[in-house]
Amino acid sequence: MPDDSARKGHGTPHGFFTRMSHAGRAGTRVHGFVNPPVVRGSTVLYPTCADRRAAAAKRFDQALTYGTQGGPNHHALEDVICEIEGGRRCQIVSTGLAAVTVPLLAFLKAGDHLLMPDSVYGPARSFADGMLARLGIETTYYDPCIDEAGIAALIRPNTRVVYTESPGSHTFEVQDIPAIARAAHARGAKVLMDNTWGIHHFQPFRHGVDVSIQALTKYVVGHSDVLLGAITVNTEEDWRTLRSAALQLGQYASPDDCWLALRGVRTMPVRLARQAATALEVASWLASRPEVLKVLYPALPGAPGHELWKRDFTGACSLFGVVFRPEFSVEDTWAFVDSLTLFGIGASWGGYESLALPTTGFITRTATSGDLGGPAVRLHIGLEDTADLIADLEAGLSVLRHHRG
Repeated sequence: MPDDSARKGHGTPHGFFTRMSHAGRAGTRVHGFVNPPVVRGSTVLYPTCADRRAAAAKRFDQALTYGTQGGPNHHALEDVICEIEGGRRCQIVSTGLAAVTVPLLAFLKAGDHLLMPDSVYGPARSFADGMLARLGIETTYYDPCIDEAGIAALIRPNTRVVYTESPGSHTFEVQDIPAIARAAHARGAKVLMDNTWGIHHFQPFRHGVDVSIQALTKYVVGHSDVLLGAITVNTEEDWRTLRSAALQLGQYASPDDCWLALRGVRTMPVRLARQAATALEVASWLASRPEVLKVLYPALPGAPGHELWKRDFTGACSLFGVVFRPEFSVEDTWAFVDSLTLFGIGASWGGYESLALPTTGFITRTATSGDLGGPAVRLHIGLEDTADLIADLEAGLSVLRHHRG
């Protein structure tokens, strides 16, 4: 796996570890505490009526105008996320799902058409099939492994957004984002991407993405105790469209949560590097096991999507899927997961703790079969010792075999 800890950043001579230590802070030669304080508030006072009137023009800036428009903690976190993604402006929102829904509402209107990958995050699919459909916006799901000609053929005159998520939720298909972006832009459509898995390993705006979405709940916060999302753009026009929608929808994130995200991001590079290294070792071990049909981890040589991952990504996170051989049943995999002692059973990922989640039977597919060849489990690798995690999984595989009987 590439080590990009010293990779040069967006307009700066410093590497990623250094940038995450210093971005969104006052600096090293400023008197005061290292971490900025939590600033809570709703009402902002003005010296004069003229000053308050002038503030109306600052809703697109990092200005202190009213609580819902953000304060120092929001603005510092926005700066850090722009540093991570290589974008110009960022909107912090209350959850990762809000980071999905706000830009869809911002860039779509009644009568528009949306293209969405069949592997998309489940709640995003529910939003498209539910609220967007009620608003008169039609969604077509496409094979996430589609090529440039294929996506071009699906674009209609009223297609306004091509949504992407790479790798895909649960099934980890790596999309050819540059090819999709070329086809979309040739027809005037915006490209939105859920880049939560890629974090900083995939630079969306260098590959043609217009709007990048991240669930900061994952590795940025990193401790499974905050819900938060971010939407990043790279042009002033897109920023005004996005920002207007966020304000009109009343999207707001707690300053306390922003502060915790700022705290988490300082150690994220170290956590992420450790977790990714462990994940690759665990994934390699699982791929060698006779019970396993395949491992869905793009960073693993020979895994589906590895060549595209190698071309476009500089690293990986610690989330992947395991597909067991078809002679095992879904109930066998549940017994496997139930037997694990170091892996919690729960949604989300990106925290310091390992998780295991059965996925077969919980995935909706309409454009593709979704057949992986056997029952699947999604694993998130935390900060535990590698040997301990492998020992736990090995004991679980024994249960899997015996449960099959």
